[in-house]
Amino acid sequence: MKVGFLFNHDALHQISHTAPIIAELVAAGVDVSVFTSSPEQEKRVRHLIPSDMPVHFVRLTTSRLVEVVNAIALGVIPFRRLAILRQNVPVFASLDALVVPETTSTLLKRRYALNNLKLIYLPHGAGDRSVGFRAVTRLFDFVLLPGNKVRDRMLRGELITSDNHAVIGYPKFDTIAFDQVPRIFDNGRPTVLYNPHFDPLLSSWGKMGEEVLDYFSQQDTFNLIFAPHVMLFQRRLHASLEHRRMRLRKAIPRRFTDLPHIRIDTGSTMSTDMSYTRAADIYLGDVSSQVYEWIYNPRPCIFINSHNASWQGNPSYAHWSLGEVINKVSDLPGALERASADSGRFADLQAKAFKETFCMSGTQSSRRAAEAIKRFLTMPSAA
Repeated sequence: MKVGFLFNHDALHQISHTAPIIAELVAAGVDVSVFTSSPEQEKRVRHLIPSDMPVHFVRLTTSRLVEVVNAIALGVIPFRRLAILRQNVPVFASLDALVVPETTSTLLKRRYALNNLKLIYLPHGAGDRSVGFRAVTRLFDFVLLPGNKVRDRMLRGELITSDNHAVIGYPKFDTIAFDQVPRIFDNGRPTVLYNPHFDPLLSSWGKMGEEVLDYFSQQDTFNLIFAPHVMLFQRRLHASLEHRRMRLRKAIPRRFTDLPHIRIDTGSTMSTDMSYTRAADIYLGDVSSQVYEWIYNPRPCIFINSHNASWQGNPSYAHWSLGEVINKVSDLPGALERASADSGRFADLQAKAFKETFCMSGTQSSRRAAEAIKRFLTMPSAA
């Protein structure tokens, strides 16, 4: 049984969702290969598994021409990722199964007819955005899900069937030391985490982000960690086929970069390992799935509706029921005051949402995922 794990993205945020499963599969006697498309990806995967694990690491490369075209494409088209898949079809064809945290890999079936390869999907994150519930999910042979919320929505949309999925929890949580709270500031002030998404329509950064930073720069009550989704500053131009929208990403004005009560992090490991979601007191964001990682410990949330969404009753905005929603930055001071005065206002709703989103048990999620993968691959129908 040969199982591969593919990491083929511009950033590192997807790795911790599937990498913890590797060691558990190896311990179960499975032959595992890890395919990465950059030295940084390989380094991060190695950090998350024991150094003595008998795992085959394979670096997938492309031509110089591909790298040039990818740079010209400005990330609007994931040209390099597509080329990685195209140029390594024979490598993937030698596997029994490939575990991925994204959907681009379905091209191996759609375009390159690798119908004998079992594609196993574990979504990176447990958010509500409609992009996480697309028809492309039907192309996977087996889907690993964090909890009942995502499972039920996918079943309603006929994206999965009753027998081609397993609810396994959230392997990323296996990598987090929840009892360790990083110390970011030394001034004793409460800390706000501002975590805007990169989507050109849904993100608050393009319309209101600078105004948010202006507010925090001129007050002396709160610290601010500005740690957006890591993809926001990976690209200068963001495009959404779903919303048919493109937007140039605004730069961060230099006047914010040296303030002692503001921490700016546009993509370090701390942006993806829950350092900031453990360290802060109030969450400020829009549509990032990180809010579900935040509510592992119920705390105040504030959401910025910068695109005039009619969000009530819309499952793609279900997380906005977990805090106060504001429509303009001038509403922020009042929302922060209310969050500080009544930090437990949404605690019960958050605790319920966490339980619905993540099906946790006494067994680590990565082990549950490995067991589910092995059961699937040894079923007669998977042969």
